[in-house]
Amino acid sequence: MTKKVWFQVGIGLLLLLFIIKYTIEIHWIFNPLFIILQTIFIPLLIGGVLYYVTEPIQRVLEKRGVPRWGSIITIVLLLLGVFTGLAILIANPISTQINNLVKNAPFIGDKIMEATDFVMANKDNLPPQAQQMIDSVVDSIQGIAVAGSQMIVSFISGAVSATFTLILIPFFFIFMLKDHEKFAPQIYNIFSGERRRWVKETLTDIDTVLRNYVQGQVMISAILAVSIYVGYLFIRLDYSLLLAIFAFFMNMIPFIGPWISLAPAVVVALVQDPILVVWVCVITLVAQQVESNLITPNIMGEKLNIHPLTVISIVLAAGNIAGFIAIIIAIPTYAVIKAIVINIYEERKKIKEAATKSV
Repeated sequence: MTKKVWFQVGIGLLLLLFIIKYTIEIHWIFNPLFIILQTIFIPLLIGGVLYYVTEPIQRVLEKRGVPRWGSIITIVLLLLGVFTGLAILIANPISTQINNLVKNAPFIGDKIMEATDFVMANKDNLPPQAQQMIDSVVDSIQGIAVAGSQMIVSFISGAVSATFTLILIPFFFIFMLKDHEKFAPQIYNIFSGERRRWVKETLTDIDTVLRNYVQGQVMISAILAVSIYVGYLFIRLDYSLLLAIFAFFMNMIPFIGPWISLAPAVVVALVQDPILVVWVCVITLVAQQVESNLITPNIMGEKLNIHPLTVISIVLAAGNIAGFIAIIIAIPTYAVIKAIVINIYEERKKIKEAATKSV
């Protein structure tokens, strides 16, 4: 019985639960480690994204004979040039739109309050289901307002930490460009024989999964943001550049991100001209359909091989468990775990086949 797969899996799960239980009970021992991980997590995450985005450029440069230090300097200068160019290009429109938004904030607030008062005044004339939906929306808005004020306070109090994080990002990014080929060997060289080969293949698969996800998601988000910006310009929606930039970052969240970016655009359209709400929804729907049916299959293909329902379930669960950061890292984390599990399964299959042949 001890050789059965279900028995070994069960024992492994029990041991994992015991480890988690006793780790929680003596968590004070690990508090310094958790603090260190929290400090470096965001710089490491952003540095990793920048590395995977720029790694193809480094590969091309080094194939053409450029030394490692030369490729790093070239990439850093290229990024500085891109960020500087974007700042020069969009700084003035963004500042203008932000100033207009600040000036019009009281007017927008009054319009929203008027619409809210109208709905609440006529709520008794609506069906019970509609009344319940309105009550739930009001409760959600109140919760969002409280959460928003808390986020503003925490943002102000964390300004120093954010500055420290920004300082660390270039260090992680540059060291990844410089020594990325040394990370995996330091791990799999600990082992020997077949186990070393398996660890090496698993790390290669993890690297491939992360590379495909980051590069594909950044490219998809950029294409969607440009498409949405062109659409908003076409219907002459106010604050189109700000809304497109917001959409770029929200589109990093698979499937749900484009609909999150729709909310502020609908509010702006409702205040500017209610008929624009229809056009904003049409633009978002068309962009989402083009992304789902044309862009994503051609850029990512089936390399990650994750069902859309699985993606939605993981994103929603991650958001409820650990908030916004968890939503961003949920899919790549799942893809990495899936790659590890597949490699374990394939290795066990090879061992079983070899044992069967020997018998």
